[in-house]
Amino acid sequence: QVQLVESGGGLVQAGGSLRLSCTTSGRTFSSSAMGWFRQAPGKEREFVAAVTAMGWAGDTTYYADSVKDRFTISRDNAKNAVYLQMHSLKPEDTAIYYCAARYSKNIATRRDDYNYWGQGTQVTVSS
Repeated sequence: QVQLVESGGGLVQAGGSLRLSCTTSGRTFSSSAMGWFRQAPGKEREFVAAVTAMGWAGDTTYYADSVKDRFTISRDNAKNAVYLQMHSLKPEDTAIYYCAARYSKNIATRRDDYNYWGQGTQVTVSS
């Protein structure tokens, strides 16, 4: 069984930065592609960013257009952790952010392609 635990959320002013962390336990972390999703009140959970498994496809990353050039996903396989560095935050970034893992080494952007989920961490950006 894989467990994912997010941390690092909080309240920040527009233009500020936050770094989310997701630590994992259980299944081999390094062979799993990892992703971040978010869900704002009254909206569907949406894709934010993903990274391939360690050493796969050149450690490729992929981002939603809405966060490209502002957010960076990275992983530290020694710590079984994945991070989401967020800069230039906007009020529309306010949401619960979820970490997710999938059996495959390849990136995916659909919720259904991920097998394990954390419980989420709240990010609130004030204007």
